[in-house]
Amino acid sequence: MTSDQATVEELLRELAPQVLAGLVRRHGSGQFHLCEDATQEALLAAAVQWPAEGAPDNPRGWLITVAGRKLLDQVRSEQARRQREDRIAMATPQSELLAAPSDTDAGQDADDSLLLLFGCCHPAISVPSQIALTLRAIGGLSTAQIAAAFGVPEATMAQRISRAKQTLRETDADFALDERTAERLYAVLHVLYLVFNEGYTASEGDAVTVPALSGEAIRLTRWLHRLLPDEPEVAGLLALMLLTDAREPARSAPDGSLVPLAEQDRGLWDRDLIGEGTTLITTTLSQGHVGPYQLQAAIAAVHDEAETMDGTDWAQILGLYDLLELAAPNPFTTLNRAVAVGMVQGPEAGLELLGKLAADKRMVKHHRLFATRAHLLELAGDPSAAAENYAQAARLSTSVPERRYLAAQAKRLDSAGNTRTL
Repeated sequence: MTSDQATVEELLRELAPQVLAGLVRRHGSGQFHLCEDATQEALLAAAVQWPAEGAPDNPRGWLITVAGRKLLDQVRSEQARRQREDRIAMATPQSELLAAPSDTDAGQDADDSLLLLFGCCHPAISVPSQIALTLRAIGGLSTAQIAAAFGVPEATMAQRISRAKQTLRETDADFALDERTAERLYAVLHVLYLVFNEGYTASEGDAVTVPALSGEAIRLTRWLHRLLPDEPEVAGLLALMLLTDAREPARSAPDGSLVPLAEQDRGLWDRDLIGEGTTLITTTLSQGHVGPYQLQAAIAAVHDEAETMDGTDWAQILGLYDLLELAAPNPFTTLNRAVAVGMVQGPEAGLELLGKLAADKRMVKHHRLFATRAHLLELAGDPSAAAENYAQAARLSTSVPERRYLAAQAKRLDSAGNTRTL
């Protein structure tokens, strides 16, 4: 049968990490760069051939066979790297490379895919490079696409990816699934969480969101959930992403300006995503072993279930933040908990909690500390002090829409009408 271009592209995107993972398993992470090149060549060959001739009966097997041949060709063409050829030839019989995988390899596919995820998040690689390599190797995004999403020059992103590959070559890490799996899984979840956050709330630039990143984070987390359906924190992270991303249509006005949660039109929220996320986190929480991502998803669910800001069950949210602060102490958790405290116990109580963060080096120059303080000061009936904190938050923010919103709040509350330098 003949496959249309869109169907082929979707299939190749789904199979790409499986093919790369299979090659890395056979030849080791020290050959990561060669495995990736071979995989890309196989994908290119498929993109040209399949739309015209139709996809083969075993597309994954076809890709692995072609990629394996490309890999051998690469090694043989590098005369100065004869030792690497010997290593590959000794480690893997040519018959294995040329034989298409059978359906009995399904279980190994999952292990290979996890191995690849763990490899991209190797602890020797910096977090920015972990993110870049994951999006490149697992997500299938080009270097240019990743650079554009993060608002950095393509050359900078290329350097990050190159350094990550070099680290894998130097360490030749063994990412067999063993007793360290849980620790490595946490690193993977952290990377996916950071990718989603950058997409949902762009830290720099003119846009409120970068859907390419948040969408890719959701896609990869869905994939990971299929690989590890019994891991509660994987399910928790996926639920958190779905419940949070459901609000994305209401987060910006037609002119691109930021719309905060309290002012959003909740009729624009995606109810299908809310339903899916709520069902997922409800089922997961009932199984026990509650972790930080599950608690954050539960908080997001409470927000999404409220028809209005005033109808939000802040007491339940505060209780969940109490648990989250015990499970994973973090200044940003404390910051969010201060808002819940202010809504339940009064703004003065929330401000008292914020006072404890003032000495934290991670928060002392962070715009969110000043923005949160401004919000609570306004609730407490001190518009002048609130305006000063909004103005300071605007100066510290690197997001253009957020900076404009904070500056507008400062201007609104500045009863003296003073002109502030923003």
